[in-house]
Amino acid sequence: MRKTQKLLHMVADLKIFSPFKAVFETIDGIVYGTPHVTPGAPHFVDHIEIKRFMIFAVAALVPTAAASVYFFGIHVLWMILTSYIVGGVVEVTFALVRKREIEEGFLVTGLIFPLILPPTLPLWAVAIGSVFGIMFGKEIFGGTGRNIFNPALVGRLFITMAFPEIMSARWQVPLADTITSATPLTLFNADGTVTAWNELLFGLGLQTGGGSMGEVFRIGIIAGGAFLILSKVTDWKIPTFYIGTVALFSWILSMFTAQVAPPLFQILSGGLLFGAFFMATDPVTSPYTRMGKVIFGVMAGILTVLIRSFAGYPEGVMFSIILMNGMTPLIDHMVMENKYRKSTI
Repeated sequence: MRKTQKLLHMVADLKIFSPFKAVFETIDGIVYGTPHVTPGAPHFVDHIEIKRFMIFAVAALVPTAAASVYFFGIHVLWMILTSYIVGGVVEVTFALVRKREIEEGFLVTGLIFPLILPPTLPLWAVAIGSVFGIMFGKEIFGGTGRNIFNPALVGRLFITMAFPEIMSARWQVPLADTITSATPLTLFNADGTVTAWNELLFGLGLQTGGGSMGEVFRIGIIAGGAFLILSKVTDWKIPTFYIGTVALFSWILSMFTAQVAPPLFQILSGGLLFGAFFMATDPVTSPYTRMGKVIFGVMAGILTVLIRSFAGYPEGVMFSIILMNGMTPLIDHMVMENKYRKSTI
């Protein structure tokens, strides 16, 4: 291995390849790791480089991505490819201009972004969202480790606001060519229909054909989330308290008003599970303190239920995570201030 690494360094040092130094450094980090520690968030008490850390997250997303292709067809692959190519160009461009290593966060962002989109979204919209999310969700803040908001959610939010028609009226039913505007959450808000839990869990049944394509195969999402937690890539606190708060808060509110869906339906519908395991746990945009993670999860859960039940938009996961991303620095600051109070002596 060391001989091949030495050969890689020799090639990278050739003058002809000097403009692409960031590319060679990225390959080196993924394959061989690094002895260095990170100067900024996210931090690790480990020799494993962030790129390898991100690869674990990509592996956890494979079941969800594969199920999306199975349910919705080859267009999903083109969406993922578009996201990686267009977003990758933005990443490489900024890395070369700054003369830095290619940002490793895109390994995950490039896959998460298309999975939180409708399966019928045109490729041009995927490209626009990817560019906007990477540029204005991360690069303007300085790159991975410095961004406040989750880049994938920034891109998704931009498309939702800029092109509401294609984001809200073009849902495809799994394993069918039918296009519908009725998602499980939309159906509940319209007439109180509660989709069967087994249909929601496995992505089967006609009424599960709505929302983002990555949220359909929920058993795969749970498996991927469990893999990240067991491998200690993800801390258990945020997803546990996020999902737990949604269950408890919706159970309490549902006793007083029929506008609030029952707990199990809340958990298995929409993008809650996907958001809790793969987006709320982003090590850069979520709290680094233990109590901060708990507070983040609880508040995100409360916001999700309130938005779903009483706002005009049927899904609240995206907005709740974005809002909590913005509050993360304040949460960590307050936790640290409370834990390490100044001496009055």
